[in-house]
Amino acid sequence: MTELEEYRRQIDAIDAQLTDLFLQRMEITGRVGRYKQARGLPVLDAQRERQVIAAKTARTDDPARRADLAALYESIMAISRRQQRQLVREGEEDPGYAAWARAVERDRQPVDRPRVVYQGEPGAYSESAAIGFFGADVQARGLPWFTDVFAALSRGEGDYAVLPIENSSTGSIRQVYDLMAQYDCYVVGEYDVEVRHCLMALPGVRMEDIQTVYSHEQGLMQSDKFLESHRDWRQVPTLDTAGAAREVARSGDRTAAAICSKRAAELYGLQILVEGTNHNAANRTRFVVVSPVVELREGRNKISALFHLPHQSGSLHEILTIFAVQGLNLLKLESRPIPGKNWEYLFFLEFSGDLTAPGMDGVLHELSQLASQFRVLGNFKGYEG
Repeated sequence: MTELEEYRRQIDAIDAQLTDLFLQRMEITGRVGRYKQARGLPVLDAQRERQVIAAKTARTDDPARRADLAALYESIMAISRRQQRQLVREGEEDPGYAAWARAVERDRQPVDRPRVVYQGEPGAYSESAAIGFFGADVQARGLPWFTDVFAALSRGEGDYAVLPIENSSTGSIRQVYDLMAQYDCYVVGEYDVEVRHCLMALPGVRMEDIQTVYSHEQGLMQSDKFLESHRDWRQVPTLDTAGAAREVARSGDRTAAAICSKRAAELYGLQILVEGTNHNAANRTRFVVVSPVVELREGRNKISALFHLPHQSGSLHEILTIFAVQGLNLLKLESRPIPGKNWEYLFFLEFSGDLTAPGMDGVLHELSQLASQFRVLGNFKGYEG
């Protein structure tokens, strides 16, 4: 027997003991679950779990082993909670879970010939996303501000809103995340649009004539390397890219140019001077389709939610442990500061799954119990392109 084989033999013997002890532990935690069931107690006791982890990690002075022990027992206790949830029925004591359950009771089927609102002018990438998701004959209407879009949806002036949520070059659209937290709405779909910005001006204008360039702030940021070679141009942010094209067309200003889509140039009669001003050739924007009512469409495989954590050590780590133990793929985690609360954040997350699948009730319960605020934003089919 080689030295390595001897080490492996010793590990196998220890693993056999660990397995027997783990099964014994699960038998006892099952009894705990039945005790809680009989007395109407919740599965999660976060204070008790923190005490257990503190006691286990105190058994070593090695900081690295302390971290390993904490991770081990977090996983063991998460598995125990999952076992106990098969016995204990929970719901109304978790406000976030209960709110989602009530919303699902009022869900609807997709609307035929829907009225869709988006931010921007005709020719905006948001309009392209609306056409791509709903079809070329969609009744789509542009509004000046993101707040106008959410307000119109809440007043019943649209069946859906199409909103940019993130760009592959410049990241998240922070205003949309903030408004998603403020308004009672649900994500029911998503759509990706290729972003290929063009520099355009009035017919006959030459590059050397340009003094001012207009575009949405995202369009300017995504074209920053191109604009770096034209430092003498004044950059003016606008509400949206297509609005910049319309303004240049209406103004008659032969020293002005706009950065926006090729379609906007066609709509407003502008001449394209440069195609592909964005530095990332694979530039794409992801849009979400938002509804005032829950829809559980066929093929749903992504879940979106937001939560606010208590201001205490390890709270985010506890949340992330749930995904590891449940075998769920965490796709995105975004934080936004909470106005008036320094260093406190709302977290937006997306993870894979169908909320009607077995075991997902337990996931929602744990998220709802660990967070001081929790809200499901939707369960929808991811864009496949």
